[in-house]
Amino acid sequence: MAKEEASSVVSDLINFLNSSPTAFHAVEEAKKLLRSVGYEQVSEREDWKLEAGKRYFFTRNHSTIVAFAIGKKYVAGNGFHIVGAHTDSPCLKLKPVSKVSKAGYLEVGVQPYGGGLWHTWFDRDLTIAGRVIIRGEKDGSASYLHRLVRIEEPIMRIPTLAIHLERGVNDGFKVNTQTHLLPILATSIKAELNKEVAENGSVEIEVQADEKKTKEKTTTKNSKHHSLLLQLLASQVGCQPDDICDFELQACDTQPSVVAGAMKEFIFSGRLDNLCMSFCSLKALIDATYSESSLEDETAVSMVALFDHEEVGSNSAQGAGSPAMLNALSRITNSFGSDPKLIEKAIQRSFLVSADMAHALHPNYMDKHEDNHQPKLHGGLVIKHNANQRYATNSVTSFIFKEIATKHNLPIQDFVVRNDMACGSTIGPILASGVGIRTVDVGAPQLSMHSIREMCAVDDVKHSYEHFKAYFKELSHLDAKITVDI
Repeated sequence: MAKEEASSVVSDLINFLNSSPTAFHAVEEAKKLLRSVGYEQVSEREDWKLEAGKRYFFTRNHSTIVAFAIGKKYVAGNGFHIVGAHTDSPCLKLKPVSKVSKAGYLEVGVQPYGGGLWHTWFDRDLTIAGRVIIRGEKDGSASYLHRLVRIEEPIMRIPTLAIHLERGVNDGFKVNTQTHLLPILATSIKAELNKEVAENGSVEIEVQADEKKTKEKTTTKNSKHHSLLLQLLASQVGCQPDDICDFELQACDTQPSVVAGAMKEFIFSGRLDNLCMSFCSLKALIDATYSESSLEDETAVSMVALFDHEEVGSNSAQGAGSPAMLNALSRITNSFGSDPKLIEKAIQRSFLVSADMAHALHPNYMDKHEDNHQPKLHGGLVIKHNANQRYATNSVTSFIFKEIATKHNLPIQDFVVRNDMACGSTIGPILASGVGIRTVDVGAPQLSMHSIREMCAVDDVKHSYEHFKAYFKELSHLDAKITVDI
C-alpha cells in the first residue's frame, strides 16, 4: 500500500471517530462516505430495483447500515462476500426520566449500556449526543422528524470521591452503577438564575432557537428532564424545548481521538471497539468497488454490514440477531431470480468476516494470555478461535483468510483465550448459526478495551484496511479452488 494511501486511511479514521460519538452518528458518517462515491440509498419499506454493476446501501433505525456492490457478472444464487462489524460501544445512556436533584446539584440519570470499564468514566469532561424526535409541521399538520444532536462543549462530569473520605479506595474501587455514576450538570442555584433570566428577558442568553429566547413551559417532558438540558438540546437542533418529543441520548467523552505516542505509533480514542473495524471494512469496500472496472469481472456481491446492539447481545430489530442480514441477502437474490431455492444456494457460496477488535497482550498483565497466543500491536489482524463456538472460526475459514494475508504479505496472528478464563463473543456465531454462512472471526489488537479511552496501533489500522480490501478482491478466485462438501 502506498505511504500516502496508508496515511490517508489513518487520518480518515481519526476524522470518522471524532464525528461519531454515537451509533447514530457513525451511520450518518458512513452514509456520507458511501454517497460521496456514488452508492445509492434504498429503503427496506420499498421495492428494490437493483442492477448488476451498481452499488447500494440501506439503514435500519439509523443505527445499522448495510452497503453492497453487485458484480457485473453476478447472477441469482451466487455468493455474498461480507464483512460484519458493529456501531455501538459501551456507554452511559440517559434514562427515560433523567431529572435528578440532590444536595443542591442537578444530576442526570443514566444507565450503563454494555460491559464498560465504568471507573474510567470518572473525572472526564463529558457531553451529550444522540438523536431527538422533533415535532414540526408539514402541509398544515403535525410531522415528526428524527434529528441527530451533539453538544460539543463539556457540560457534565462524574467527580470521584476524595481519598480523604475513602482511605481504602486504592485497595479496590468498586463502582455502584446506580449511585456513583450520575453526572453533574449544574448547581441548582445557577440553573435557577439562568431560568429567571430567560423568563424575565432581561438578558439574552445563548440558549436560543431561531433568534427567539426560549421560554420555560410546564410540560410532562420538563418534569422528566432538567429544563436546562432541554434548552441546550433545543439550541443545538434549532427548535423550542417543547418541540422535543423524545430522545435517545448518551454521555460522551469530549477529548478528541488522536495519533499519539512518542513515535506517533498509537491511536488514543474512545469507541475503537468497534468503530475501528467498522471504518476499515467500509473504506475497504469503497476502495475495492470504487470504479466500474473493479466490478467488471466480479461474480459475487461485496457487502459490509455494521450492526447496532452487539455490546448487549445483538437481540434487537437492528442487531445481528435480527433477520436484517438474511432479509438483505434474500432481497438481493430475489431481485435477479424468482426461484426461492436460490437463496439457499447463495448462502452456501457466501463468506463472512466477523470483524471485532481483539485483546492485545498487555505488558503489565502478561499472565492473562497463554504463551502460544499473545496478539501484539503492529502484528496485524488477529484470527480468533474457540472450541466452544464463542467464535465461529474453523480451519477452512481461517485458512482462507490466512491465504489472502500470505498473498499480500500481510501479518496475521492467532488468539485463543486461556482455558481458565471466560471467552467473549461477537456477531460471528450469531450470523453463522442464524443465517448458515461460513464465518471467520477476526479483529485488530487493542489495549484498554471498553474503557472510555482505548488504544491501538496505527500499523494495524493500515493492515486491517489492506486485508479487508484484498479479501473483497481475492475471495471469488480463491474460493473456487477450495473443495469441502463433496
